[in-house]
Amino acid sequence: MDKTYQVKVFGKKGCAKCKTLNERLDKLLAQEEWQDFAKAYSDVETEVGLVDFCKAQCVNPSRIPAMVILKKDEETGRYELIRNASPGETGGVLKNSRLYTYLGVQTDYTDVGKGLITPKMLTSVLAEAREL
Repeated sequence: MDKTYQVKVFGKKGCAKCKTLNERLDKLLAQEEWQDFAKAYSDVETEVGLVDFCKAQCVNPSRIPAMVILKKDEETGRYELIRNASPGETGGVLKNSRLYTYLGVQTDYTDVGKGLITPKMLTSVLAEAREL
């Protein structure tokens, strides 16, 4: 089943925060409102996952779990990274978790981010993908 958007999640085995992000995203994407999104998981400790991670180009390896959102190109059928409309912008619900170049989030382990990617952050970034 082809979807308009793909959420590429980067994580690794044994990571509790990775598990939580996947569970939150699975729950969200199961809702009717988000049926145009599919999830793809990349384990960064595997060769294939590491290649996917490198292709994302803008995720800090020390801020996993992370995710990027891709949109399907109707001509080629390939999923392409969505450029961040506001590179470098922080604040809002995503704060310092927002990726710089492409649309997505990564875990902010500072006292501000507390190492959480919340459901509110997920819905915010998915909604933003539809606007771009």
